Amino acid sequence: MEIKKLNEMFDVLKSRPKKRLVAAFAMDDHTVCAVNDAVDNGLIDATLIGDPARIAEICKEEKIDINKFRIVEEKDDVKAAALACDLINRGEGDILMKGLLPTDKYMRAILNKERGLCPPNVTLAHVAVIENPNYHKLLVASDCAIIPLPDLKQKQTILKYVTTVSKALGVSCPKVAMVTATEQMSAGIPACVDAAVIAKMAERGQIKGCMVEGPISLDLACDAETAKIKGMNSPVAGDADCLVFPNLESSNVFYKCCTKFDKSEVGAMLMGAKVPCVLSSRGDTSKTKLYSIAIAPLLAK
Repeated sequence: MEIKKLNEMFDVLKSRPKKRLVAAFAMDDHTVCAVNDAVDNGLIDATLIGDPARIAEICKEEKIDINKFRIVEEKDDVKAAALACDLINRGEGDILMKGLLPTDKYMRAILNKERGLCPPNVTLAHVAVIENPNYHKLLVASDCAIIPLPDLKQKQTILKYVTTVSKALGVSCPKVAMVTATEQMSAGIPACVDAAVIAKMAERGQIKGCMVEGPISLDLACDAETAKIKGMNSPVAGDADCLVFPNLESSNVFYKCCTKFDKSEVGAMLMGAKVPCVLSSRGDTSKTKLYSIAIAPLLAK
């Protein structure tokens, strides 16, 4: 079953065994409410790490039964993130979630060589699943938050991550657009060269399980009418499932344009760690965090 809307994940997950989520420094109402909704929807069991008094206060304000959570005390955000990783490494959790702490502190905990969740020599990347009201299906986009300027090898890894997520959403053979400023091959634009190389690798069977087009501009990737006008004859054109962007600026701007101007619904995940790591902004809504939580069990082992 291909999932076309983010809320369709709930029905899929209800038929699967629940995973265990550990929320690091769960000290804000958006995080607690999102975790509560995920528990109520039967998606997860949850451990909240933070100040028990503050968590209790939030639960009282939001009329949430605190007894549905396991509460672990740690009032310092850095120590809370490290403790969350410890619990997962001890087999007490399947999913990590960021609460009210900055992304850099969350990432440092994951990357810590002794206590973290990052295998050696692994590239981590941020993957977003976007439900844009102006597009006919879900879009999986990367990297919107982690790698400033991915090189050719990192783009291949990002491609693997977006196709993994797309397949978890039920797409049998994801259509991947290696997005650049133009569909024309320009040796003066490094992103075009990388896109062409990766597309050729897919054509030759070096990259399997997906269709790859590149270089390709965003309008051609997502708008069939533009593809028709420009004569772009590709199964990816106008029907992309996945967007791999050339750099952090372009992907982050795309993500925020979708959420702020198009009122898109999104879920976001850090890929490459030992377990799925929910990575949303501290300012994201409870719904965004709920959708981010829901993506994780689809990927968790």
